[in-house]
Amino acid sequence: MATINKDTVIGDILDMDGGTAKFFIAMGMHCLGCPASRGETVEEACAVHGVSCEELVEEINSYLAGK
Repeated sequence: MATINKDTVIGDILDMDGGTAKFFIAMGMHCLGCPASRGETVEEACAVHGVSCEELVEEINSYLAGK
């Protein structure tokens, strides 16, 4: 089972499982195809979008664990 953390790069998460895009879109990150956004860490993206990094990591890891 793959897991992520706050330092995981968003592009790597999307490459692991494209279904994770819904979590980033839900937090207002609509530019997932942009090279800059794919190069951000989860922590960086959460800081920009005002989202709890810990909660997002937990949600994505729960989703990945259910695969």
